Amino acid sequence: MLNGPIPPHVDPRKLADRGAVLEGEIPLASLPRLAEQMVDHAGTVRAKLSFERDERRAVVIHGEFSVEAKMVCQRCLDVATLPIHGEYHYAVIPEGSKQVVPKGYDALEVGEDPLDLLTLVEDELLLALPIVPVHDSSVCQQPAGQDDPQPSEDEVSRPNPFSVLAQLKRDPNV
Repeated sequence: MLNGPIPPHVDPRKLADRGAVLEGEIPLASLPRLAEQMVDHAGTVRAKLSFERDERRAVVIHGEFSVEAKMVCQRCLDVATLPIHGEYHYAVIPEGSKQVVPKGYDALEVGEDPLDLLTLVEDELLLALPIVPVHDSSVCQQPAGQDDPQPSEDEVSRPNPFSVLAQLKRDPNV
């Protein structure tokens, strides 16, 4: 197992032959697409990547990550610190190959160039981010006046114009 900074580029085939495990921290500032989603670029992503060969001798990568993401809560517009955790499993296949990927794995096409690990981890982190970041409902409430609107007393209720179609559907003679 290699602890310390995660190398930016690796050859997954060589690491799989050795059964290597890379574990370390990646500064948020070194992941620009992720950093632009955050309020604060300080902090690190804790990542672990295991490279191995499966029973078919295919190269597989098992990865996990965790980070405390500081994003703007869309309910109260304050900074929310959200714990983001995730796992991913890739089967490495040659670039342009039609090779079948084992069940439970995503395909990762790798050519002759080294694999960019930082981009791989950043892509998985971006996929794990919440679409709408919000605090837990016990921490913040919706701003005043933003509750679901109640119908006013002056509103006139009108019949649904499509209710006739519903009646036609129920009538067996039509």
